Amino acid sequence: MSTESDIREFLASRRAKITPQQAGLPAYGGNRRVPGLRREEVALLAGVSIDYYVRLERGHLAGASETVLDAVANALQLDDAERAHLFDLARAAKRPARRGKRARGPLPDSVLRVLASMTDSPAFIRNGRLDILATNRLGRALYAPLFADRSVETVNIARFTFLTPQGRDFFPEWQECVNTTVSLLRTEAGRAPHDGELTGLVGELVTRSEEFRTAWAKHNVRLHHTGRTSFRHPAVGVLTLDFDAMELPAHPGLTLTAYSAAPGTPDHDALQLLAAWAATEETQHTAGPAVSSP
Repeated sequence: MSTESDIREFLASRRAKITPQQAGLPAYGGNRRVPGLRREEVALLAGVSIDYYVRLERGHLAGASETVLDAVANALQLDDAERAHLFDLARAAKRPARRGKRARGPLPDSVLRVLASMTDSPAFIRNGRLDILATNRLGRALYAPLFADRSVETVNIARFTFLTPQGRDFFPEWQECVNTTVSLLRTEAGRAPHDGELTGLVGELVTRSEEFRTAWAKHNVRLHHTGRTSFRHPAVGVLTLDFDAMELPAHPGLTLTAYSAAPGTPDHDALQLLAAWAATEETQHTAGPAVSSP
């Protein structure tokens, strides 16, 4: 991943999405040679010179002020996730490239205790690369297909989604899962462009998965704090759950995600069935801990 190329492609892709009419500009006759806005139109809307905006879109964000970045974000009508990504890219442009692995120690006992106390909701903790670092009992039961391969040292949601035959079956809303997974990794790439493990993961997925490669090229990003998602579990069938994803401020880069269903709904019944299945599995394989780390 190159910060300059990411900046260039991100800004160009956002510019291509906006028509002059959407931007409040007059559209004169004739066929336009480019989709969306021209560079000079973005410069006009942002209140900067054409030469300066061209320099920005070529990847030179390092010297751009917050005022300029805000103006460009407004001109391109960026949403909250896209605006944050633009600022992440600008910060990355100011930092020298230092490839390598980020240090990762064990999760604090206090965090694991909170996770274990969530007995009625599947929950897990992940990092920005979508590695699952710990689960509670119901979380491991819900994601049982991801843990089936005992040879995998670190379970990664993206690898499972794109590189295993089970991925497409486990996530019945496949295209939405693709979009979410890739958008989350794109967001993380903006925050940590020099993370060697992230670069390796993206390189592997781009090489081995056409679906990932196509989605990655769109440069879409998103915030992923709450919503609904569906699973096709091998033991309980299809269940659609609400999720809430909470970043852990004391542990930057880590997110706790918990699933739930409204009482009295078929999905709540399915969660109870999942809990019974998990208890049976533990009994058969000797009861395990309330919290599990891959």
